[in-house]
Amino acid sequence: MTEAAYDFDLFVIGGGSGGVRAGRIAAQAGAKVGVAEEYRMGGTCVIRGCVPKKFMVYASQYGKSIAKSAGYGWSVSEVSYDHSKFVTGMHAEVDRLSAIYDRNLKSAGAEIFNDRAEFVDAHTLRLKTSGKTVTAKKILIATGGRPWRPSPEELPGVEHTISSNDVFEMEALPKRMLIAGGGYIAVEFAHVFAGLGVEVCLVYRGETVLRGFDEDVRLAVHEGLKEAGVRVITKTVFKRIDKTDDGLCVKLENGHEVKTDLVLMAVGRQANTDGLGCEAAGVKLGENGKVIVDEWSRTSAPNIWAVGDVTDRVNLTPVAIREGHAFADTEFGGKPWHFDHADIATAVFSQPEVGTVGISESEARKLHGEIDIYKTRFRPMKNMLNGDQTRTFMKLVVRASDQRVLGVHIVGEDAAEMIQMAGIAVKMGATKDDFDRTCAVHPSAAEEMVTMRTKWVPEVV
Repeated sequence: MTEAAYDFDLFVIGGGSGGVRAGRIAAQAGAKVGVAEEYRMGGTCVIRGCVPKKFMVYASQYGKSIAKSAGYGWSVSEVSYDHSKFVTGMHAEVDRLSAIYDRNLKSAGAEIFNDRAEFVDAHTLRLKTSGKTVTAKKILIATGGRPWRPSPEELPGVEHTISSNDVFEMEALPKRMLIAGGGYIAVEFAHVFAGLGVEVCLVYRGETVLRGFDEDVRLAVHEGLKEAGVRVITKTVFKRIDKTDDGLCVKLENGHEVKTDLVLMAVGRQANTDGLGCEAAGVKLGENGKVIVDEWSRTSAPNIWAVGDVTDRVNLTPVAIREGHAFADTEFGGKPWHFDHADIATAVFSQPEVGTVGISESEARKLHGEIDIYKTRFRPMKNMLNGDQTRTFMKLVVRASDQRVLGVHIVGEDAAEMIQMAGIAVKMGATKDDFDRTCAVHPSAAEEMVTMRTKWVPEVV
């Protein structure tokens, strides 16, 4: 097939953050672009992920803020929370953002198909609802990921559970909630619902939540869950779930039972490639259905690329956006570059929240040998009058040989805001001396990052 015979220069499967960015940039560069989205423009982040989740985090914090305001002289009476009112406002904002994604693509000149696209071959896609087929010289897979749940054979009664997608559709709050998992999604929702007055229990197979994070961060977050009133059960998993007259009864592998009204499964995610027809297009898949790509986001098929969560590299919205932008610049803009996945700053919206960039202490010791550690734990000035005993934790991981800062880890209020700025320094290769020479902003919690002077020495047992 000649180039002129293709319907599109680029066809994007998926209207999430990565796909929309790639499609828009390619269209602005003069390419004829088509984008298919089977649900709503915006993908996981806007529709059923970080945006509505952050609104829920905000909602859950207001009750505590109102209570703590008494320490600063405020007197508030007759406080109540209307979940249905909040959900209405949240969905209105999600609708607004989704429309912006749609509008931006159209303004750039892309053609949008509200349909599911599946491969017929490496250059041909069938739109499932309309039955129409389209051809494209280049195709980008940006279908994202979805919550994973075990099968009924693996976990009897799993049909009685909900996933993180369903959380945003809840019009009323349960009295009791059981959450399975110890990753950032499980931790964030445990805090959210505890903050909204739900009796929350979290069950995790490991010993400490947030596997993969720095050990000090994990311990701080684990303790934070308990301080928030979340019952944490570790070193076990679900055995079965039974429906009872007054809710659900979850039997655990350790022999215990937990009675609850609602079970949220937050035990992992998998790539959205089921039924996509990747085999017909010559696109190789890895575990959990992820699309295997190289550093340029190229798949095993020479004319097909993939970005975002469907590749299961670093599953973060800003990463998908950068990957999509790099692809479009490289293939259509005459500006070849690929995204560097090292030293990505990220946040976990637990309460208090986590901000982290670079590598953990254990990783640093494995990779670089001798490491200097600086850390501090303090009660923020804001909490001195409100009775809140929550402390902020900060840690710097420094390579001893050249004093380069390899990791910055924060657990505390506004950690996400602070880590974005620290991320610039770490990405630039800043040293501990650079941090030390930076003047503090006083009074602020962030100033502690540039005032830590004493190396931490582990206790000898």
